[in-house]
Amino acid sequence: MKNYRLIISYDGTDYFGWQRQPSCRTIQGTIEAALERLAGEPVALFGAGRTDAGVHALGQTASFKAAFKMGEAELFKALNAILPPDIRILTLAPAPASFHARRSARSKTYQYRIITSPLISPFDLRFALHWPHPLNLARMRKAAALFVRQADFQGFSSNRDRYPVRRVTRSEIRRRGDEIVYVVEAEGFLRYMVRTIVGTLLEIGRGKVPIERVEEIFAGRERSLASPTAPAKGLCLIKVDYGSEG
Repeated sequence: MKNYRLIISYDGTDYFGWQRQPSCRTIQGTIEAALERLAGEPVALFGAGRTDAGVHALGQTASFKAAFKMGEAELFKALNAILPPDIRILTLAPAPASFHARRSARSKTYQYRIITSPLISPFDLRFALHWPHPLNLARMRKAAALFVRQADFQGFSSNRDRYPVRRVTRSEIRRRGDEIVYVVEAEGFLRYMVRTIVGTLLEIGRGKVPIERVEEIFAGRERSLASPTAPAKGLCLIKVDYGSEG
């Protein structure tokens, strides 16, 4: 058995998220079915992060152990030939036996795209939130900086977690013409955490809630205090960092 590492890009629009589900089309389930077809037996695939339904990835990392007669280059080509065109394996390489896509990860970086122009291009429609309304970027930037901390983030998650403390190392707003991009990096995320943060930043940007609301949510630890969750289509897993493991 050899341990393999994959870097995967996918359009999550037509999938019920990463994690395999018995009766739903998922990214993990689709890749595992392709691997089983090539290996002749079930193969368990482990992803660095469990992206939700409709969320995309430019640099999802996954790992699996299997015994193939073909080499890495042939396996890479065969896997991409079997997979649907909205899932692409960008790299496939052998990994140390100790490497595990989720457990070995040091941090994950996500971005959320917001298009502010009156019209949105059809080429952005599946990958960004269209928001043709005024937003105060200075207020949003100031609020975004407040998320850089180690704290209990359950007020920004729709699910209760036994260990809700997360350490966020980067949280910033960027402007590119008619596009606002929110970038956040952390050791790990709670479910819906990034999209809830984005929803709160949008409410602050449009002047519906004060910047001080961020601290109130951290103190209250209640999801009801935060703003509506932003739609999934604007969110993308950009990369997973493994420190010295690459």
